[in-house]
Amino acid sequence: MNSLTEWLEETLLKLNLTDEMDYTHGFTRLSYTKEEKQAHHVFQAIAETLGLDVHTDQAGNLWATWLVNENTPTIAVGSHLDTVSSGGGYDGVAGVLTGLAAIKRLKDQHYEPQKNITILCFASEESARFGVSTIGSKAISGLLAKDEVASVKDAEGISIQEAVESFGLSWDKMDQAEVNTNRLESFLELHIEQGTQIEEHGAQIGIVRGVACPIRLKVTAFGMANHTGTTPMDKRKDAFASIAPLITFVEEQAHQLNEAASLPLVATVSTGHIVPNVMNVIPGEVELGIDIRSVDDQLKKELAQRIQQYCKEIESKRNIRVTVQTLVDNDSVFLDNSIRNKLSEIAANLNMKSLNMDSGAGHDVMNMAHKWPSGLLFIPCQDGISHHPREYASLEDLVTGTKVIAEYLRQESGGKL
Repeated sequence: MNSLTEWLEETLLKLNLTDEMDYTHGFTRLSYTKEEKQAHHVFQAIAETLGLDVHTDQAGNLWATWLVNENTPTIAVGSHLDTVSSGGGYDGVAGVLTGLAAIKRLKDQHYEPQKNITILCFASEESARFGVSTIGSKAISGLLAKDEVASVKDAEGISIQEAVESFGLSWDKMDQAEVNTNRLESFLELHIEQGTQIEEHGAQIGIVRGVACPIRLKVTAFGMANHTGTTPMDKRKDAFASIAPLITFVEEQAHQLNEAASLPLVATVSTGHIVPNVMNVIPGEVELGIDIRSVDDQLKKELAQRIQQYCKEIESKRNIRVTVQTLVDNDSVFLDNSIRNKLSEIAANLNMKSLNMDSGAGHDVMNMAHKWPSGLLFIPCQDGISHHPREYASLEDLVTGTKVIAEYLRQESGGKL
């Protein structure tokens, strides 16, 4: 192994707080927990070893800066270190790792930047703990609806506000993490693909055009709970039986829309809750959660409208009540064309085949893009597996990502070797 590969392998283990990658049980570093803080401490130590100035902002994000002059522009790259429960060791980590490795590569080449370079380690990217994602980058970008999420609780009954304060932060000062537009010049994130398009196209790296933000619906069917043994079949208002066809309807409509659409759409009935959920009681209430994604916002809205109409038909046909609540309706985020073109040119100059693509998953970059020119790179992950212990990205692909980021930083920071 060359020194860069060895450094990547050693640092990957350190950032995952482990001596060996665990592909059986995975890693659990939930938002604003001691495990995330431990990973942040390791990040800080590594960054300081590279000669970077490190500070933590009011939302818990870490800024590790190659400081040239406080009055010059700053180029930022980065990702996150928190995970889902029993997740993989590359989601988020790969972006932080390759950002640090790119700095090491430039320093080893005795590069002298003319602009500041910052590696951002965002806090609380995953929604696994609270159902609220990208808290750290929302705070930086001025998109955090602090009052709306303060009382949102995790499975243990701990609110976001309580978790933030137990992390050593002040909830009242979270807003102060917002950064003025002139503080940064641009932002670049690297992430594992969480899919198989790069592999299927024989490419080495993906250059992302847009991030498909979701429409999320909560559909609730209200029937009548009653005894399963004494209620005749023709006298029932079974909420579960009534709403069940919606599950296949969503799947079928997504397939149908994709047949005519130029951009893909995905839709999933991904959560369900039955009340009272007792063996001898007819379900009186059922709640389904539906996640709809596409970079074509009109396509998402079309499916949402079809779901609304279908629920009205169920109401009428089955004599129950159905409500449809829109939980999230975010427009898709399109990334900076200039950065995309630069990344394509860099990949070509490095003799790498790149793939222009969209992201079906959300990332911190979608918040940063609201305020600064932003880009997103994907490296392959084996079999597209992510949010799972068997998530895996090869050292070769991590090296590829590092080389692209290093060259991007070299060009953008206007320095010399």
